[in-house]
Amino acid sequence: MKEVILAKCGELVLKGLNRSNFENILMNNIKQKLKDDLKSIRSAQSTVYIELNEGADPDLVVEKLTKVFGISSISRAGIFEKDIEKIKKGACEYLRDELTLAKTFKVESKRSDKKFPLKSPEISAITGGEILKNFRHLKVDVNNPDIVVTVEIRDNNAFVHGARIKGAGGMPTSSNGKAAVLISGGIDSPVAAYMMAKRGLSLDAIHFFSSPYTSEKAKEKVIELTRIISGYAGKINLHIVPFTQQQLEIKKMCKNEHMTLIMRRMMMQIAERIAKKNRCDGLITGESLGQVASQTLLALAVTGECVKMPILRPLVGMDKEEIVTIARKIGTFETSILPYEDCCTVFVPKHPTTKPKLSSILESESKIDMEYWIQKAVDETYVIEVSK
Repeated sequence: MKEVILAKCGELVLKGLNRSNFENILMNNIKQKLKDDLKSIRSAQSTVYIELNEGADPDLVVEKLTKVFGISSISRAGIFEKDIEKIKKGACEYLRDELTLAKTFKVESKRSDKKFPLKSPEISAITGGEILKNFRHLKVDVNNPDIVVTVEIRDNNAFVHGARIKGAGGMPTSSNGKAAVLISGGIDSPVAAYMMAKRGLSLDAIHFFSSPYTSEKAKEKVIELTRIISGYAGKINLHIVPFTQQQLEIKKMCKNEHMTLIMRRMMMQIAERIAKKNRCDGLITGESLGQVASQTLLALAVTGECVKMPILRPLVGMDKEEIVTIARKIGTFETSILPYEDCCTVFVPKHPTTKPKLSSILESESKIDMEYWIQKAVDETYVIEVSK
């Protein structure tokens, strides 16, 4: 029996005249994800039709597709001629295992081809009657069935499928540009990266590394977090920024309570230069309002003042529990809580300012040669290509 995977396009249907551009990006992303498993792919009526090569594992392919942004749901479907006799018998055969295990069911039908002689309620009634005849243990439940049998009458064929698997949703990766995420080894920044990739951004990542105060294990942790995110966002170039000398200089020359903010300002300016160099149009951080001293409203204003590039903060209004829930869902949480410190946690003053005045920060900052230390960090940065 011929089978196809149906990937529903979700919010792409709202894109009007630009929809085809988004769908083409989505199909290219699917091609990259599936590679040798893919036989053919096409898009019609807000659905991507995916045929697999012989020998490909459909279950594994569906699992891969759940990490492709832009897909709202995924179904394995049997392909049948547009003949009600073949459709109703095909439904019983194709979904035999699922129907055998279920206790209740209902049939939903969608008739995109209006030339088909039966209307949707008639298709459902006839198919449901055939199922009841062949699976006598089943009962109809239109409110909360164990299985929903869906019949779709399209232009060329009829499709029958059972369970729909929830997709990642969002917009196709790279459909809305490119940004650089400042990624630490903590819980927040990988979640921020995931959330902005879900909105259609392709990603570069920037990590500040302070050897010997942070270990190689800490860097390996960040590489692993980036690898997990690349499972959703595709290949990510991870820029490793040596940052020890810069932090020691800040600690030596600046007021203790200003250290964190000046360090953050330097990091943002370094990140902006790396981002521009790599054709990124924005920066992403994992900052959440009020979570730590450097993330009060005034502190965020001081931090962001030193760059011109847009700063995206997708977690800014979320609490820790909400962030942890997403981290668990996307698979980064267990890696994030490994006990290897990042550069920000190593050089934290005892009493950082929470209500900074920009004039005071600039006065303290003027005691170091910012341009020299920023450019030195940029020049010493190296890149690791990360993919899953």
